[in-house]
Amino acid sequence: MKKLLALLFAVLVLVAVNHATAQTDGKNATTGKPATSVKNIDATEAAKLLEENKKIVVLDVRTPDEFAAGHIAGATNINFNDPKFKERIVALDKSKPYLVHCAAGGRSAKAREILKELQFQSIYHLDGGLKAWEKAGKPVVR
Repeated sequence: MKKLLALLFAVLVLVAVNHATAQTDGKNATTGKPATSVKNIDATEAAKLLEENKKIVVLDVRTPDEFAAGHIAGATNINFNDPKFKERIVALDKSKPYLVHCAAGGRSAKAREILKELQFQSIYHLDGGLKAWEKAGKPVVR
C-alpha cells in the first residue's frame, strides 16, 4: 500500500511540474497556440508604451458619441454595446498588441476578457480608462 501511495504521489508531482513548465515555449499547453499576455497599466505606462511601440493598436470600446467627444490619437473605435462587438473583434489581427480602454474601465475590462478568450497575443488594459488618461494630463483628440 505504501508503494502505491508513493507511486501516486510521484505521478501527481510529475503532472504538476509538467503543467508548470508547459508554457515555457510561449504557447498554450492545451491549444498549442501562442499564449495570451495581459497587463493592466496606468495612463503614464500607457503613454510610454505608445511612444515606444508604434505597432500597438489603441482599441477604444466606448460608444461612437463618446469617441467623437474625445479619444486617444490613432484609436480604433469598436462599440462594446454593439450587438456585433464580438464579430468585429474576431476580424482584428490577433498577433498585434492592443491597448484597450473605455471611459472608466468597466466595459474595457469585459472587452479584455473577450480578447483573452479569443487568444489575442498581447493585451494591455488602461486602468481607469480615458478619464484616468485625461486626469494624468495625456493628450486627447477632439
